[in-house]
Amino acid sequence: MSAFEVLVAALTWGGVAAFAAAGALTASRKQLDPVGFVLIACITAFGGGTLRDVLLDRPVFWLAEPGMVALASAVAVAVFFTAHLVERRFVVLLWADAVGLALFAGLGAEAALRFGAAPWVAVLMGVVTATMGGVIRDIVCAELPLILRKEIYATAAALGAAGFVVADAAGFPREASLSLCAALCFGLRAAAILRGWSLPAYRARPGRDYPDRD
Repeated sequence: MSAFEVLVAALTWGGVAAFAAAGALTASRKQLDPVGFVLIACITAFGGGTLRDVLLDRPVFWLAEPGMVALASAVAVAVFFTAHLVERRFVVLLWADAVGLALFAGLGAEAALRFGAAPWVAVLMGVVTATMGGVIRDIVCAELPLILRKEIYATAAALGAAGFVVADAAGFPREASLSLCAALCFGLRAAAILRGWSLPAYRARPGRDYPDRD
């Protein structure tokens, strides 16, 4: 296994752990049982990557690594027994989710490029990998998905994935490209969390009155 493959594996496992923690914290807010914790953690950790692999018609990444399921389950059980010690669980959830977002945006784009996808598809797959697990998690838990809130979320994933694709096209080593992606994505997402940055939301305007026509 090359050094780059080792790096990709390490980032993948790290992203799984971060997203599993975010999913388990959501389960704690919904007061689920241990099975619910494990289910929501796995949905969050594997949902985006699974959708990416299905769309690209390639083997689903976690099916070849059962240890990833064990890791996500272990994180979920750990959170089940410790979540009550965290006073501001939603804040911790946001930061854990931001870490997973930054790691999976680049990994999704890299996987798509390695599979032979076009650059714009790679950016899209980076966003899908980074965000869709959280979307499925929030829908299952009857919450408004983070991606649909005003705060910057999918935009951060798109920026990171685009940074990776541009750096890779410019001939940067893929290790450096992944680092750039993570820095761009996490930096923008962190700034959005800390400073309350958001994209402009639609504001309703009074409708126009039209005269009746015969």
